[in-house]
Amino acid sequence: QVQLVESGGGLVQAGNSLRLSCVASGLPFSDYVVGWFRQAPGKEREFVVGISWSGVSTHYADSVKGRFTISRDNAKNTVYLQMDSLKPEDTAVYYCAADQPTSSIVLFNTEFDEWDYRGQGTQVTVSS
Repeated sequence: QVQLVESGGGLVQAGNSLRLSCVASGLPFSDYVVGWFRQAPGKEREFVVGISWSGVSTHYADSVKGRFTISRDNAKNTVYLQMDSLKPEDTAVYYCAADQPTSSIVLFNTEFDEWDYRGQGTQVTVSS
């Protein structure tokens, strides 16, 4: 049974940092690209960042570029999302997802529901 479990969310003040983790089990982790998505109250879920199988390639949404950093440790089946300089607009439920892309050009599908495996999410709340 494949599982993706997110952790590390919480309540922080604006300007501070959080590190999210996504631990995978039940799949050959290094064969999957991994992405983070988020959904704020009353808004649609959006793609935040993705990382390729080895971690060489990443792609960030403009809204988090320069503040968030994704990394992965395939030996631990874990992907991390370091979130710095947090803003109130970063408040959302954050989800990780794993996928084996069908295209070698487009690695990161921006449609969360189309990813092969998806986690349950962790809440991040940033107060002003």
